[in-house]
Amino acid sequence: MDTLSSMRMFARVAEEGSFTAAAQRMNISTAATSRAIATLEARLNTRLLHRSTRRVILTEAGRRYLQRCEQILACVDVAEAEAADAQLRPSGHLRIHASTSLGQSYVVPAIVRYRERHPAVSIDLTLSQHMPDIIDEGYDLTVQASIAELPDSSLVAQRLGTVHSVLCASPAYLREHGAPRTLAELSRHPCHQLVSPIFPRDVWTFEGPNGTETFALAKTNFGVNVAGALAVALREGMGIGALPMSTASKLLASGALVRVLPEYRLQALTLHALYPSRQYLNAKVKTFVEFIKEVVPRILESDAAHIDAARESERHHEVS
Repeated sequence: MDTLSSMRMFARVAEEGSFTAAAQRMNISTAATSRAIATLEARLNTRLLHRSTRRVILTEAGRRYLQRCEQILACVDVAEAEAADAQLRPSGHLRIHASTSLGQSYVVPAIVRYRERHPAVSIDLTLSQHMPDIIDEGYDLTVQASIAELPDSSLVAQRLGTVHSVLCASPAYLREHGAPRTLAELSRHPCHQLVSPIFPRDVWTFEGPNGTETFALAKTNFGVNVAGALAVALREGMGIGALPMSTASKLLASGALVRVLPEYRLQALTLHALYPSRQYLNAKVKTFVEFIKEVVPRILESDAAHIDAARESERHHEVS
C-alpha cells in the first residue's frame, strides 16, 4: 500500500476511533485495516495507536503524525481538485504557436473573442514561419497550413478550413506596364512569391478555367516571408505578387491593389489546429480548439466575400 493510502486509512481510524467503523467507511475489511496500520507503524518504527477492546486512542506520536497527515492530505485533495477542474473549467496559461500570416489574420481575432468568453485563460502567442516541436518547445497547440492533408503523426489535427492566394499589383504599376491577360504574359513582369516552406519559390500552381496549371517563375531579386511586407512592396509598384486572401481582401476592397488574372487563384491550403493528445484534454485547449473551429471558417468566408466584392466592383468599372 502506498504512503498516501496508508495516511488516509490512519486518519480515518483516528477520526472514527475504531478499526471496524473506519473499515466500514472505506468499504474494506477490519482485518485489512488493522494490517495496514500495523505495517505503517512498523515502517515508521513508532506506535501510533493504543488498542483496547472498545476503542483505539492516539499516542503522542500518533497525534503529531495525524496533524501532518491532515495537512498533506488536504494539499493532495486541493491538487487533485484543481487538476480535475482543469478538465472542466478553462483557466490558466495557454501557449499557442502559429505561422505569421495565419496568426495575424485568424488566430489573433479568435483570441480576442475567446478571451471575452473565458477571461480566466491567459494566452501567449508566438508567430514564426517554422513548424515547432510543440511538446519539446512547450506549446499547447499550433495553427499551420499545408498543401496536402497532414501526414500521420502523434499530433491530433483539427481541420479549420482552406485558404488560397491571388495575384495582385498596384493600379499605378498596371497603368504603366499593362495587365497580363494570360498566364504566359506573366513572364513579361517581375513576379514575387512569398518565401515559405510550403510553396516552392520557382513555380506557381493555379486553379483556373483550364483546371490546374503551372507557371515557372523567373529568378526574383526580392524575397520576403511575411505577406504584409510583400503587400507593401506591391503597393509601391514592385510588380505582381501572390498574396493570401486574408492579406489581399481588404487591400483589394480599398483599391490599394488590383487583382491580376482574376479568373485564377493559387493552389488552396488546408488550415489545421494541431495539439498533442485527445485523451484527458485540458479544458483551455479543448475550448480554444472548439472556438477556432467555429470562428476561423467565418473569417475565411468574410475574406472570400471581400475578394468577390472587389472583383465585382472592378467589373463594374470596366463596363462603365
